[in-house]
Amino acid sequence: MVEYDMTPMEAIRTSTINPARLLDMEKEIGAVAPRPCADLIAMSVGPRKDVRELERARFVMKAGVVYSAPMNGYR
Repeated sequence: MVEYDMTPMEAIRTSTINPARLLDMEKEIGAVAPRPCADLIAMSVGPRKDVRELERARFVMKAGVVYSAPMNGYR
């Protein structure tokens, strides 16, 4: 999306909070906040600085379970 002139933050919102609003699920999904549906990704650089970092997540937490990617290719 940033290659089509969106800022990194606009691209993140387009992928997170905007779909949550469209589905009328803002209280359940689409933002970083404590709640039962919390899923999380860990990155070495904040996506506002480099949105491509979202493609290189260190790990993903889904429903409280941590899934780690192989470390090949990580900085």
